[in-house]
Amino acid sequence: MKYLDQINGPDDLKQIPRDELGAVAREIRGRIIDVVSKNGGHLASSLGVVELTIALHYVFDIPKDTLIWDVGHQSYAHKLLTGRHRDFDTLRKYKGISGFVKIKESPYDAFTVGHASTSISAGLGMCYAKALKQDNSNVVSIIGDGSMTAGLAYEGLNHAGDLQQKYIVILNDNDMSISANVGALSSYLSRTLSHKKLQNMRNQFGQFLKSVPKIGDDMYGWAKRWEESFKTFVTPGMLFEAFNFDYFGPIDGHNLDHLIDILSNIKDPDSPVLLHVTTKKGKGYAPAEKNPVYFHGVGAFAVDTGKSPASTSSAPPSYTTVFGNCMVALAKQNKCIVAVSAAMPEGTGLSHFAEQFADRFVDVGIAEQHAVTFAAGLAAKGAKPVVAIYSTFLQRAYDQILHDVCIDSHPVIFALDRGGIVGEDGPTHHGMFDFSYLRSMPNMVVMAPMDENELVRMMQTAVAHQGPIALRYPRGPGQGVNIDYNAKAVDIGKAKVLRTGGDLLIIGIGRCVNDAMDAALQLSAKGIESTVVNARFVKPLDGDLILDLAGKIKRVVTIEEHVLAGGFGSAILELICDGGISGCRVNRVGINDVFIEHGSQAELRKDYGIDARAVVAAGLKLCCEK
Repeated sequence: MKYLDQINGPDDLKQIPRDELGAVAREIRGRIIDVVSKNGGHLASSLGVVELTIALHYVFDIPKDTLIWDVGHQSYAHKLLTGRHRDFDTLRKYKGISGFVKIKESPYDAFTVGHASTSISAGLGMCYAKALKQDNSNVVSIIGDGSMTAGLAYEGLNHAGDLQQKYIVILNDNDMSISANVGALSSYLSRTLSHKKLQNMRNQFGQFLKSVPKIGDDMYGWAKRWEESFKTFVTPGMLFEAFNFDYFGPIDGHNLDHLIDILSNIKDPDSPVLLHVTTKKGKGYAPAEKNPVYFHGVGAFAVDTGKSPASTSSAPPSYTTVFGNCMVALAKQNKCIVAVSAAMPEGTGLSHFAEQFADRFVDVGIAEQHAVTFAAGLAAKGAKPVVAIYSTFLQRAYDQILHDVCIDSHPVIFALDRGGIVGEDGPTHHGMFDFSYLRSMPNMVVMAPMDENELVRMMQTAVAHQGPIALRYPRGPGQGVNIDYNAKAVDIGKAKVLRTGGDLLIIGIGRCVNDAMDAALQLSAKGIESTVVNARFVKPLDGDLILDLAGKIKRVVTIEEHVLAGGFGSAILELICDGGISGCRVNRVGINDVFIEHGSQAELRKDYGIDARAVVAAGLKLCCEK
């Protein structure tokens, strides 16, 4: 590594001659491709912002000047330029470098991210705090065009335009199509008009026009409208001008000279500035350029072909795949079913549904709040909406679930993918809180399958139910059971006894029921016989069955891949307490009051005690107590 071995921070980058920065970009791309091909990660978006990242660190004084990356999918080049090159091989590995921007990891990471559309609001808050401290350094938020589909981004823009503090927002546009001629013209104009002298002259001329007696305000208004009309003719910037931002762009995000020139020009603005930069996802790696969706978040792959290694095992289909197939089967039977996605049709398994039922598939973009209230409107007029969203992202729509769905008990189905420990994406992506907040909502039913066939049965239950209902399932392959897409529904609130024994009662929910069964076998080898119950439902619980068993056995272990606070185990404790079962002792296995870091699912389940071994330990403790 000719350059990266020399770069321990932005000051080292600034020592490299400007005409050699293109070579730095090529070296960064090679390093990213090499590591992601082994570890997996967000490749296409990170490759697309290499030149922009170099230019930002070249022009600004980071970390005195503050960079905020939206989502963090595109932060790999930033990590390489800020002292993490030598540890970059640990990207997304257990106890290694995070795949996202993380305050605890580096002083160059200004704000921990992982969910979209937060950068503008967070950046504006930092601007305000700096102003209070009379700190005149810059704040720069970089937001991708996909994140501009969320209302939070526009709330931030609106407030920033109102406050009129110095603030720079960079729109990384890697999807919008702009013709070459218009792009070239607007790039030239933006680099020219952004120059400090011209900006000062523009402001002074505006003040002069306003000072002309009687007609000054009218003259200023006419000049302002002419400028806006001209910008609209050559750029798509009118929207941002309406938010009281000075707009510049679009600029070619892969032209380092142009980027450095304009960033130098707009540095230290007097009021909010938005720079529109166009980039290409996957830039510099042909397979990623050709298929940026696949390489958005990708597993290990061969660099020379871009293909993932062929699986040598007959792994069962993932829960996501089974859900997607089930949706297609159900939609053929029920014309009222409408699938709603928040910019994740591939990730939630709905691609085939979208192809076969285009008129019944709606992708609202990164707008989970809108997705839920939109679904409530669908349900209010007789449709059967299925809102398929990752558990971690549904958190953003808490109020809409409670207020717009549950109060009037609209029959909206929530399909929560990635429930529990997700893996390498870390604390922003683990789905650890859904049981707690959903079960507290009146009218809501909450269930979780122990295997992929039970997922299909629960989907049948959800479609038949005339109220809000949530189905939560994990990331990754199923248990390998036979799947019957015509299987009958599960009765709401009914658990199932899988094994009987008089020494210990183990109650599991979701994927963890399989850990409970493994633990029962291990305990049996030690002379302890357990009854194992697949609860199926977090709400409503099968009170009659559980209270009867708890009253007889008196020793209970619960297991859930979820935080303990307010979760499934808490629901069992409440049931036993309210049921008046005296002398019953309960040990809960779940996640303590911590955020889970990144790593493989197996490593994390072992480290945080969400496995059969933890159940065995909890059972032995109960059975050995007097």
